[in-house]
Amino acid sequence: MATDHIRYDVLARDALRGVLRRVLTDAAEHGLPGEHHFFITFLSTADGVKLSARLLAQYPEEMTIILQHQFWDLTVTEDRFEVGLSFGGVPERLVVPFNSIKSFFDPSVQFGLQFETSDTAAESPAANLPAAPAPAAVPALNLAEPATENPPEPAKPNEGAEVVRLDRFRKK
Repeated sequence: MATDHIRYDVLARDALRGVLRRVLTDAAEHGLPGEHHFFITFLSTADGVKLSARLLAQYPEEMTIILQHQFWDLTVTEDRFEVGLSFGGVPERLVVPFNSIKSFFDPSVQFGLQFETSDTAAESPAANLPAAPAPAAVPALNLAEPATENPPEPAKPNEGAEVVRLDRFRKK
């Protein structure tokens, strides 16, 4: 089999993170439209993640947050987002780099993205490419396939949801 010197898997992952970045940027600027809300699962100990010691003790491996009604000061940069959320009545400020995100799910439209968090992908030179800017309008993804695994916890059942699995394009 030929060697993929272009690293299409990395380029596709970065493009899909661009979709996530664009969605969060729009939410930061205009709020969440209609019934849209987001379940975002990320690795709590990944480089650049900032959580309080209390939250890290509660979620030592990964954490799922929900952006719906009660969040504030959502800020999106090229490589991360920051948001204020309340946990048990205690306000917290979270910093979440895009490369720490495992999954994104919008149950209002049954749309989801899953990202492989492979150490080898993070170490490859192509992984350091700047992310492609998000397009003005995102067409439907033809790469999607029906979800075959459980949705991010504590997401609602995602019957018919579309999840893009990047590992299907990786060499085994």
